[in-house]
Amino acid sequence: MRDAPVTPNGDRIRWVELPGAEPARVYLHGLGASSPVYFAAAAAHPLLTGRRSLLLDLLGFGISDRPTDFGYTLEAHADAVAAALTAAGVSGAEVVAHSMGGAVAVLLAARHPGLVSRLVLVDATLDPPPPGPGGTGITDFTEEEFLSDGRSRTEQRVGPAWWATMRLAGPEALYRSAVHRARGTVPGLREQLTGLGIPRTCLHPADDGPPARAERLTAAGVTVRAVPACGHTIMFDNPEGFARAVAEALGVG
Repeated sequence: MRDAPVTPNGDRIRWVELPGAEPARVYLHGLGASSPVYFAAAAAHPLLTGRRSLLLDLLGFGISDRPTDFGYTLEAHADAVAAALTAAGVSGAEVVAHSMGGAVAVLLAARHPGLVSRLVLVDATLDPPPPGPGGTGITDFTEEEFLSDGRSRTEQRVGPAWWATMRLAGPEALYRSAVHRARGTVPGLREQLTGLGIPRTCLHPADDGPPARAERLTAAGVTVRAVPACGHTIMFDNPEGFARAVAEALGVG
């Protein structure tokens, strides 16, 4: 396990690192997840081995520190990841990012362009979620309510599989990240993604159909690819299909 301080207070991001050739490959997880759990099988797949790989946990999640005074905006997450990658000597990385991690990855590439050479977004968050039921329900609470009993109610809502990693998150990290994920960014993530000048691929579950306004993504040079036999957690539901899709997006295998 490796680590690096990423805040003025010395709070640390941690990651599991696999040795291999440069440029590095960085894996970023979604809300309430952990990269070593979600991406270990993919990073070890024969199509994706041989590259230096960092399975990195965002600040507040997994094996990273959980400061209570951090804002946990998407931009702050991206800047913290940038600090960790800089400390690790990473530049021009291939970034594979799931769900909310995809939002962080887009901002990482936009705000710190020298750190990212390719993006593979895995059913990534590009737009604020629509109002109404669904998802975790975290944003239905105030922060005070969530820290009181909202966290335990969230456990009942998300189920044991997601909770297995969500329970590792700091309560403030989980709540604030969910709120800022719902608020989005200015400019919007979609606009920032289409403005990037690097190879970009968006993977999505075939059964869900293409992402919203997919034609605008493809017009901007973003590759949109469906992965069969999976839901939102593509890497769990169809690990072979996921590895093949990522390898194709990265031009390997």
